Amino acid sequence: MNIALRATATHLPGRTALADLPELAALPARERAACLGLGIERVAVGAGLSAVDLAARAGRQVLAATGLAPDRLAGLIMIEPRAPEAFSTSEATRLQQLVGADRAWAFSVGGLGCASVVPALLAAAGQLATDPSAADILVVHGSKPVAARRYRHPVTVNGDSGQAVLVSRDGPLRVRDILLETSGTYWDLFRVDYRGREPDRWREECTDIPTYAFRLAVESRKRIAGLTRRLLERNGVDRDAVSCYVGQNLSTAALRIVAESLDVKLSDACADNLRDNGHLGPNDALLNLATAVDRGQLPEGGLAVVLNMSPAAAWSAMLVEHGTAEGGAVCL
Repeated sequence: MNIALRATATHLPGRTALADLPELAALPARERAACLGLGIERVAVGAGLSAVDLAARAGRQVLAATGLAPDRLAGLIMIEPRAPEAFSTSEATRLQQLVGADRAWAFSVGGLGCASVVPALLAAAGQLATDPSAADILVVHGSKPVAARRYRHPVTVNGDSGQAVLVSRDGPLRVRDILLETSGTYWDLFRVDYRGREPDRWREECTDIPTYAFRLAVESRKRIAGLTRRLLERNGVDRDAVSCYVGQNLSTAALRIVAESLDVKLSDACADNLRDNGHLGPNDALLNLATAVDRGQLPEGGLAVVLNMSPAAAWSAMLVEHGTAEGGAVCL
């Protein structure tokens, strides 16, 4: 796979202490205890900012950090938010306008929840492979919960963030391979029933908690372990040669499950970002990767395995090599 992550910028608004979330006091005792036990202390909250606003801020940050003029972008791929602000509009082209990418094409991808960053990267790779004139493609997402309540029982607490990744042929982080698996068995395990309801009554609910907590958990262990094994084998990489493993941020228990299923230690960037921001949807994994790079946990020449999963359900594993190209992974 001939793509590189030239730079990554994550826009994080102000934090609110988990204990100060208004919904916490209204939760039943069992749910409140579960929420407080997730390993989250603060949540990123961008009051008054939409998903598109958050994405646009991240897009501007990554362009400013790299010195790339927006009119030099060949394309813009928006990872669609969980709910649009209005129906029958194009948030992808709105974001194109806000960023100033007037000469780029724009479209959105999604449908896999937290794992939707993977089809976005695959789409960018496809465009770079088929269009010799394309040099830089911006992959952007604004993560914002659908419902007013941020706690998604029994999984996590959703925070707000924007993320932009500049995907190019050359850059400091080379994506060597990506594997993705999906299953329709759990397509409606989490849902928000909104028709005929006022927005303040929207709730993101798990339709079958035992299935999530046991059946999906067991399958996710097997899928992540199998994907990682295949990823390393088909690239001729010994497991001991991997410098860094990162995943997404749902809870400390979820991080422990991933680490145990692979018999590895995840980067402490995962637990730290979980504690300070909550769950940031598709933005988690690359924020954790950028943080690990900034901390020196992925040295030049080192390899990282980036893992993602979604109760949609989807699972992915990505092999990234830290090269020596000019530029750097930016975490803002």
